[in-house]
Amino acid sequence: MKLFAEPDEKIRFDVYLANETDYTRSYIKQLIDGGYALLNGNKVKCGTILKSGDVIDLSPPEPVTTVEPRSDIPVDIIYEDSDIAVINKQQGLTVHPAPGNYDNTLVNALLYRLKNLSAINGALRPGIVHRLDKNTSGVMVIAKNDKAHLSLSRQIADRSVTKIYYGIVDGHLKEDKGRVDAPIGRNPRDRKLMAVVPDGRRAVTEYEVEKRLGGHDLVRFRILTGRTHQIRVHAKYLGHPITGDEQYGKGSVNGSKGQFLHAYSLTFIHPTTGEEMTFTAPLPEYFEKFLRFSERQGR
Repeated sequence: MKLFAEPDEKIRFDVYLANETDYTRSYIKQLIDGGYALLNGNKVKCGTILKSGDVIDLSPPEPVTTVEPRSDIPVDIIYEDSDIAVINKQQGLTVHPAPGNYDNTLVNALLYRLKNLSAINGALRPGIVHRLDKNTSGVMVIAKNDKAHLSLSRQIADRSVTKIYYGIVDGHLKEDKGRVDAPIGRNPRDRKLMAVVPDGRRAVTEYEVEKRLGGHDLVRFRILTGRTHQIRVHAKYLGHPITGDEQYGKGSVNGSKGQFLHAYSLTFIHPTTGEEMTFTAPLPEYFEKFLRFSERQGR
């Protein structure tokens, strides 16, 4: 791919590529450092400032089509049978492989620990019916065969799956409870992020304040739709972003490594037995620690 830079203002090489492609900043850095992104035929640093007329040659390596199992990535399996597995995903773990990260994901760990995974989503996303953001922890259901995958996907599409999250937000919500019905789509100013936009897809989130803290609220969220970054976008839309959110909020607090958002429970119908099942995952220690800190601040 050849690009001819016409920047309106001084802009870094890596920032320009991130704006012009669908790649993440971290992957762009790997491409530049690896010599897969050249400026005027030369390997340069990420922070090089572009000039009008610069020629960029972008030649990413061929994408990986297979994923290797890895035994060194921990997976907390809450429940497992011949059709499904339910896990408690830790914060910081990406769900499935993508450019820039093909070997340090939940899928790599699942391939090692589970004998069977559904194949509907292809080789890079075996068993993955729904996902959680990298820095969101909590309950996920994994499909071990295609029959289970189709059943779970249908339930999600029909909105019959109940998903409950707990999040900590900056500041204090005006109302103790409420409902956000605001469409979500790509942010017109940054297409790697989402935003409430008039032409977006309908997104509905119910919320209820569980506890008022010092400078924060602990909030229970229920999502009735499954849009990308839905809770994080709606929290920002309310004027109270998820604490620690580096994309939609103020970023790290007290050394946190991501947003304080946890998928607490998941309720669905078992694909084979027809039984309604609910699984929960306790709040992780880093989450509880911040709650205790915020409670002391509020006294």
